[in-house]
Amino acid sequence: MSRVLIADDEDSMRALVARAVAMDGHQTVTAEDGAEALDILTREDGAFDLLLTDIKMPVMDGIALALTVARDFPDLTVLLMTGFADQRERASNLSAIVHDVITKPFSVNDIRAAVNAALASRKGMA
Repeated sequence: MSRVLIADDEDSMRALVARAVAMDGHQTVTAEDGAEALDILTREDGAFDLLLTDIKMPVMDGIALALTVARDFPDLTVLLMTGFADQRERASNLSAIVHDVITKPFSVNDIRAAVNAALASRKGMA
């Protein structure tokens, strides 16, 4: 079972994604923004297999979070989510540190497939 940290400022999206990820037996922890996610990562010494984060969030956005994670927890796989084309474009030059960007809206099956692909790529690294 993998541990997945989910960061999204929308309650309904955070709950949907957590339920979808849990359907495959993964343990989920949620955060309301990038700053809270970073606090959780720091407190747990990066003990997650995947960070699934929205890009556009208050306090600390997903790209700032991904950059910090790449520096502080380089073994953590990062998967970004966004509903905004301009945010997706901002993330396009992060391919070295981000596994993929999934576009909202997505189906439960889409997010499950994206999470499982990101986790499978991680196993390939080990």
